[in-house]
Amino acid sequence: MVALNKKIEIQELGLKDYKDTWDYQESLFKSIIDTKVKNKREDANLETSNYFLFVEHPHVYTLGKSGDMSNLLINEEQLKAKGASFYKVNRGGDITYHGPGQIVGYPILDLENFFTDIHKYLRLLEEMIILTLAEYGLKAERSKGETGVWLDVGTPFARKICAMGVRASRWVTMHGFALNVNANLGYFDNMIPCGIRGKAVTSLNVELGKKEVDEAEVKVKLLKHFIDLFEAEMKLSVSSVR
Repeated sequence: MVALNKKIEIQELGLKDYKDTWDYQESLFKSIIDTKVKNKREDANLETSNYFLFVEHPHVYTLGKSGDMSNLLINEEQLKAKGASFYKVNRGGDITYHGPGQIVGYPILDLENFFTDIHKYLRLLEEMIILTLAEYGLKAERSKGETGVWLDVGTPFARKICAMGVRASRWVTMHGFALNVNANLGYFDNMIPCGIRGKAVTSLNVELGKKEVDEAEVKVKLLKHFIDLFEAEMKLSVSSVR
């Protein structure tokens, strides 16, 4: 019987290219799966690792496996003019934008250390965002049939503040969430966010009427709720959040 490892290594990657981060995620993801395969084949009883990566990306648009290319409203030339890149990715969800002023979190977990329920995993990620935004006086919610976290659900003013898209294999997760904190919302005009027409996008600083929100403070709140919800322990890496 393999011992459960509820420690999650927190890594702060800073501003990092989307593809480089994706490759890094894949390497961690593969290392966990390799350990699980070794445990199964050789009865090795090795602990599997868990990671939570914080990162900020330069301007980039990503399209999930089931996404529709027509939801990107600009061409390659226009992308270059805006200093943005584009990637098709192996997560769920449709089109998403990442850029400066956005907190992106990639939990790479062996869910067998916690629970084996992908729907519960997604609900807890959403709950982490909802609880964090509540600390800023915002009532954030899930929107039935739509991914992510929203404000004013069920009204003509519904707007998304956090996008989500995950991949899981052998109960190991990758990809994650993107919370708009000080995001340049103009970049969202170049796409149909998550393929949902007629829905607005917002950012925490806009909602609070501030020029800028302290992103380090938001990360501390996110981590606190994440660790509580997953009943986990936090293990800080050398370059981790302070």
